[in-house]
Amino acid sequence: MTLLLAGGLFFAVLLFLEIGRRIGLAALAKESKEPASGAGAVDAAVFGLLGLLIAFTFSGAATRLEARRHLIVEEANAIGTAYFRLDLLSADAQKSLKEKFRRYVDFRLEVYKNLSDIDATKDAHARATAIQSEIWSDAVAASQAVFPKPAAMLLLPALNQMIDITTTRKVAAQIHPPSIIFIMLITLALLSALLAGYSMAGSKSKVHMFVFAAILAITVFVIFDLEYPRLGLIRIDAADQLLVEVRQGMK
Repeated sequence: MTLLLAGGLFFAVLLFLEIGRRIGLAALAKESKEPASGAGAVDAAVFGLLGLLIAFTFSGAATRLEARRHLIVEEANAIGTAYFRLDLLSADAQKSLKEKFRRYVDFRLEVYKNLSDIDATKDAHARATAIQSEIWSDAVAASQAVFPKPAAMLLLPALNQMIDITTTRKVAAQIHPPSIIFIMLITLALLSALLAGYSMAGSKSKVHMFVFAAILAITVFVIFDLEYPRLGLIRIDAADQLLVEVRQGMK
């Protein structure tokens, strides 16, 4: 989808560049001179605003990507800590809970395995949430039968953190700039192309037009890829490997 957007923007920018160039040629034919230099102030303002918006969206997308990576690390640590603290329980309780932990991690990995498959993602999330409730109920019941109490109660805060991080990750994956920001970005890119085409009316070479269109399309592509890292070329699978390693360590 991101590639389609970038490709569509590339051709749209080329179209607006050509429209601007033809408007400029028409103006030159009528005036028999270069377009008024005072228009440069308007051009500078529009291009400056476009640059500011690109910087804002790029920086925000990169920040959110890094935050999502950190949350994966936090979840892996929380699950690993809670799993090891199951040793505080009785042997019978440990066996049942450890098996549920394995299934839980499997479903958590499934949630983020293929987000483009919405039904499968929702199903995996629902199953993980159901096992979450079972783990908590079983852990509370098992910890009440263990002495000393302080040792057993070390488990519950770790489980609570493990459960909380799932909500944090879900919300973090859904946080994006308002749609109006992206609409404004695309609109400014096209208007900038129109003005750039008008300014290049006196030039016969179209190399600059293709370069301008390619740079804008690639920039917007990278911004969207950073914003939706599991749906494009930019991936965070390396961070997911931490959860895989936690699962492999559950013997």
